[in-house]
Amino acid sequence: QVQLVESGGGLVQPGGSLRLSCAASGRTFSGYTRGWFRQAPGKEREFVAAISSGGFMTPYADSVKGRFTISGDNAKNSIYLQMNSLKPEDTAVYYCAARFGFEPRLRSTAYDYWGQGTQVTVSS
Repeated sequence: QVQLVESGGGLVQPGGSLRLSCAASGRTFSGYTRGWFRQAPGKEREFVAAISSGGFMTPYADSVKGRFTISGDNAKNSIYLQMNSLKPEDTAVYYCAARFGFEPRLRSTAYDYWGQGTQVTVSS
């Protein structure tokens, strides 16, 4: 089993930045695709970004492309989401997820392990 714990959320003004972290325990992330999803109140959970095993593929949702950057550190069994130029519409609970496989997936149902989520609020 893999445990995922997100951190780094909080309240930030529009245009500001946050860096989310997701630490894993129980298994190495070698051979795993990792990703970030978010869910705003009353809305469906949506894909944000993912990183393939080895880090060669990093797809992003169109809404965050150019502003968010996903990265991973296999030595620490952690993934990160650097969020810049934040907008109010980025407000959501952010979840990290993992699945065994070499290529990233954009559907939440493809992921096997999930963190508890961390709240990101963008407001003046």
